[in-house]
Parts: sequence; structure tokens; C-alpha cells
Amino acid sequence: MTKIQDRTQDLFAAISVSGYYPEIVSGALQDALAGEPAEAFVVHHEPTFDREEIRRHMTVLVLTPSRLLLTHTDEHPGDTLLPKPYTSTSVEAVPLSRVAGVVVTRMVSAATQQLEEALLTISWGAVSRVELEPARCDDPECEADHGYTGSISGDDFSLRLSAAAEGGAAVEGLLEFARELTAATTVSGAR
Repeated sequence: MTKIQDRTQDLFAAISVSGYYPEIVSGALQDALAGEPAEAFVVHHEPTFDREEIRRHMTVLVLTPSRLLLTHTDEHPGDTLLPKPYTSTSVEAVPLSRVAGVVVTRMVSAATQQLEEALLTISWGAVSRVELEPARCDDPECEADHGYTGSISGDDFSLRLSAAAEGGAAVEGLLEFARELTAATTVSGAR
């Protein structure tokens, strides 16, 4: 059994440093933590371009002893329900026992052997992607309908970080979070 490392204060400090609605994001996470410590986290602040506007988005991943918290915060220009610009924050809490897959893809430069990007994909069965294609036989002259073949894969959440955009430390931080999550979701890593 491993000792739990409480990084909750580090989490809130990283959110504050981002400068993106820190009180709103921290308040939502404080409620979602429900007294549990944050063992590992990733804070990713991302500007997006929407026509002539720049909108910002923040994703915060938090690993607790029993759950994975996924927080998304977005800016909105206003709509029919709320005519003034507003911010929305949602937190999804996934029990670690439900996490079915943690996939880490590393992109390394062939020329320099340096880590350039990392992609973390987490699945827990909420969203599946179906890829279908026509089935074929070995006969190139065959015109029969052989139905379809395909695959179903879990794709609930993905986060890609780049050394060029976010910095090498951010990419390494994502990989460290992936290691912690993988350890927490393995049978031998269960607490």
C-alpha cells in the first residue's frame, strides 16, 4: 500500500497561476473533491479561435484516491438564455474502478530523439467510437455484398500537449499524470 501524496495546494496554485477564472475553477473542484486529496493533476489552459474572437478553454484533470475528476471551463459570448457573456464549468467524477483504459501516445522527433508531443486518452465506457468499412473477400472480381467490418473503441477523453505550444515541462507533466493514473487503475496498484 502506497502513501497518498496530497497535492491539493499545488493544484489550486497551478489554477491560480493560469489566471483563467481561478476562483470559479477552484470552487468547482473544491466541491468535487469532497474532502479527498488531489494526488496528481494536469492544468491545461488553451486559447481557441472562433471566427474573429479568441475564446479560452481550461481542462483540469485530478486524480484522487478513488476518482478521476475531469473539469472543463469555457467562455461563451452569450446566447438566448444568457444574453451577456458567461463562463461555464463542469466537473465529471469517474470512479477509478470504471476506468477501462489509459492510452499514452508519445511523438518523438526522428532527427533529435526529443519528445515533441504526448496524447493521453482515457476511456471508461461513456463514449465509444465505431469505425465501419465494407467487408471484402480475396476475389478481386467479386461483386457480392459481404456486409461490413469494423471496430469499437472507447474514446471518452483525450488531451494532447505539445512541447512547441505548452513547453516540455507540460508534456512531461502529462506523462507523469498518465503514470499515476495507470498505477491507480491497475489491479496491483489498487489501494
